[in-house]
Parts: sequence; C-alpha cells; structure tokens
Amino acid sequence: MKNIKTYIDTAMGRKNGDFILKGGSIIDVFTGEIFTSDIIVQNGVICGVGNYSGSNEVDVSGKYVMPGFVDTHTHIESSMCTPSEYAKAVMPHGVTTVIADPHEIANVCGIDGLDYMRIASENIPLDVKLMLPSCVPATPFEHSGAAITAHETQTAIKDFHGIGEMMNYPGIISCDSEALGKLCGDIIDGHAPLLSGNELNAYISAGVKTDHECSIVNEMNEKIRKGMYILLREGTLSLDIAKLIKGVTPHTLRRCAFCTDDRFVGEIIREGSIDHCIRKAVSYGINTVDAIIMATLNACEIYGLKNKGAIAPSYAADIVIADDLSLNKISKVYKDGILVCENGQALFTVEKTDNSTVTDTVHLPTITADFFNQDLSDSITAIELIPQSIITKKVTARKTDNLSKVCVIERHKKLGTKGIAYVTNYNITKGAIASSIGHDSHNIIVIGDNNSDMALAVNALGKSGGITVCSDGKIIASMRLDIAGLMSTKSAEEITAEHDALYNAAKALNINENIDAFLSLAFLPLPVIPEIRITDSGLFDVTTFKFI
Repeated sequence: MKNIKTYIDTAMGRKNGDFILKGGSIIDVFTGEIFTSDIIVQNGVICGVGNYSGSNEVDVSGKYVMPGFVDTHTHIESSMCTPSEYAKAVMPHGVTTVIADPHEIANVCGIDGLDYMRIASENIPLDVKLMLPSCVPATPFEHSGAAITAHETQTAIKDFHGIGEMMNYPGIISCDSEALGKLCGDIIDGHAPLLSGNELNAYISAGVKTDHECSIVNEMNEKIRKGMYILLREGTLSLDIAKLIKGVTPHTLRRCAFCTDDRFVGEIIREGSIDHCIRKAVSYGINTVDAIIMATLNACEIYGLKNKGAIAPSYAADIVIADDLSLNKISKVYKDGILVCENGQALFTVEKTDNSTVTDTVHLPTITADFFNQDLSDSITAIELIPQSIITKKVTARKTDNLSKVCVIERHKKLGTKGIAYVTNYNITKGAIASSIGHDSHNIIVIGDNNSDMALAVNALGKSGGITVCSDGKIIASMRLDIAGLMSTKSAEEITAEHDALYNAAKALNINENIDAFLSLAFLPLPVIPEIRITDSGLFDVTTFKFI
C-alpha cells in the first residue's frame, strides 16, 4: 500500500518523482498517436503522463519517447556472447526485454547449461525471460550432449517463463507421450515451418500459440486465422520481414511482433536488433508507429508481461528516447527508471559468472584425413543451399559437379558416429572450415574440398571448440568458444573483431558470396528444417523424417 500511495502522490504532483522527462514526443501504442507531454517516474514506474515539474528534469524536447523494445524469440548463445556482453550490445539499441530460449547450451550441457544461463542473466539490467527448452535433444535422429525428459520439464518449469519452441511437431501430431508431457507451461512457443491444414490444427490444439518460422504470407495468414501469433524474424541468416510484411495489415497487426532468433553480436553492434526490425519493416511500407506497436505492446501482451510495453501510468519505466523516428540514433535507454545506456554506450558493468561447469565440452579422438574417405557413385543425393534462408533443397548431383564435402562428427561422448554428405552452392576451394556450432545438438561440422584440411580444421578446435579456417595445410584464422563450444568469454567488440577475421579468411576460399560461410554451415545439421540435413547419424530427409 505504501508504494501505491507514493505512486498516487507522484501522479498528483504532491510528491517529486525520481525524474521527469520534459517535452518529449510520445509514441502512444494504444491509439497510434504521437503527442507532446511530460513523463514522471517514481521507483521504476511511470506515474503520470501530463504536465509536471520537479527538481530532476531531463529535457527531451524534440526527441521521440517510446517503450523499450522486446525481442520475442532469441537464442543468446547465437550471438556468441555471454548474457552480460549480449546486454551491452542490445540495450543501446533500445532492447530492454528478451524472451530467450537457452536451447543451444542445453543441448550441450543439459541442466548445467540452463543453470549457467539463469545465473548469468540475473545481475544484468536486461530483462531476460528464460523459456525452458522443449527439445533436448531436438530429435532422435542425432546425438546431443544431454537430454531433458518430460518429467524433468514438469519439475523445472516453475523456474522459467514458459516452454521454448516445440520443434517436434511430428511428435505432437502423433500424440507421442514424451512430447505431450513437455507441454506444461502457460506459454508455449512454436516452431512449425510450412505446417498447414489439420496438422496445424492439431499442433495449435496442443496449446502452441506462436510461430517464428513462417516463410510465405499464405502460411502466415493461415496461422493467424487459427489464432497464432506470428513473430517476424530478422536474424543473421533468416531474413523474413521482406517476405512477410505484406501479411501485416490493419487487421493482422495486433497478432504480429518481431524477433531475431539467431543474430551474431557483430551485426547487433553495427546494424541493431529490434530497432533494425522496425527500420526494415518501415522500409517495406509499414507505418513507423505500427512497427513500434509490434515491437512493444504486442510483444508484451503475447508473453503476458503485465504493465510493460507502453508509456502510460502504472507501466514499467522501460523507456527509449530517439532523436528521430528512423531510430538511427537512440540517445537514452532507461530500464525500470534507471539510465542504462546513453548515446550508443552501455553505462553498466557486470561481474563475470563462473563457467566451470560449461567448458571443455568437445571430446574427439585425433582425426586423420582418412576419416573422411567415401566412395561416390556417379549420381549423388546432395544438399542445395538457398541464399538468405535456412531452408535447403534435396537435389540430385553428379560427382563431377562443384560439390563441397560436409561431415558432422559426434563430439559429446566419443561415440564415433559421423555423417558425410555433399553440398551445392557453397563452392569452397583449397581449404576447410570446422565449427562446434551445429544446430541443435552442436556436434562438430566441417566442410571442405580436401580431406587433409578438413582433418586439420577439426583437430584445431581442441577441447574448447570454436571455429577454424584452414587452407593448404595451415590454420589461417580461428576463434575459441570456451563456453559449451558456443560462446566466447571475451567482450562483444573482441568477438566481433575475431569473427571479422574469420570472414576475411573465408573469402580467400572462394565461398559463394550469397551464402553465409558460417551460419549456413551451422544450420546444416538441424533435422527439423526442410528439406534435407546432415547429422552425425547420416543424411536425413526432413519431409519424410527418414534417413537417406
């Protein structure tokens, strides 16, 4: 009651607020209007929007004031940063809340990985709502480092905001008891690319309410008609806003939000996060205020974040102040009434989290060139990469075509399993690239045009994991990822510089410039994305859910 009285007295002007934002142009996400007013804040809460004066006034006249942005679906691990460094990267871009699925580290380290992410996210100003991964392992068609059962899910859900993306839609549709046993949260995220008709009906009937895997407007519209929320994704590899923006109409707007899913920290620093999504949507014709509504109020309502997502009395003082509506210059970011970023710089520091339970996670024998030997027939079932997409095509190729050899190697328990396949459109020459990032079980994946460089690249990963680029028997660039073989312990700026060096090294290998050299590789083992994948158990047809 004490706080309520304080808020009322502050709203009435009988009590000074902690600070007053004076004269800003407020984005009203309820009415779509922009109007000039003051905002008074007390104890991290907006108490009033009107005419106020006090001892601590911040002049924001001529600037635009809006709620903090929400990323509705992200894997922090894909940034290659720890949660604290991730916060330092995204918050200057106006992101104050993320719905984060620690699915990647859970597939490597299990409960230890979840505990690390939870502890590492506790003492940072970024509001991290962790979802409990539903698919560890993602499928039974590969070997992961851990497994989280339905029973463990039901026990652990109390510590999480909801259930992370349910990728095992075949298990849901067929009423697999283990899959159904994991649907225990009030909020259940979906992952159902191209699912339609009665199968989609069945999937939604299980309680799944969101989807971030739409690739065409017809798919988006059907899912909205059936009550789903659509998270328009703009990551590093999956660029879906341009494909889906025509599906955002005055009628469907309130069923849509933005997410980044998998976005490298260097792109966050250079281009932005949800602010980048807003700019992209506006460039394709969406009204700026509508895009901001998608990034704020819609996102909060989808995920049950009460009193968040608006500039209004009783709402959390998560506030973004921008010089103009392009959002190219965000001058201030407040989180719960505390100034956390100014002029593109984070104003906070965070102590490092103990990571001893999530390091040294790569366990491989020494790999020789002979490990990759394979006899080829004249006609080969191959994987065709598609630019700016994680979807692949199943094609028939000849061994004389410009094929790249790819191999996935189990790295968690020295099982000795491997899968070898061939890829079109990658075009690597005189070298190899190896990585411990291979969604979602994160086994080692290596691609090259000769066995010797492939072996060298894999062995160079060591126990920590990371990424290596080799050519003509030499390591020409490398990046160490100590935490689960997914994240670096270095700063966001250092990670970006190392990653830039990897890309420069990859250019020398003549990789198709329309294909992301590293992310396309990282998604090749993911056996829940159409049409064809390679896992440590072999070449896999996603459309039939059978090995080739």
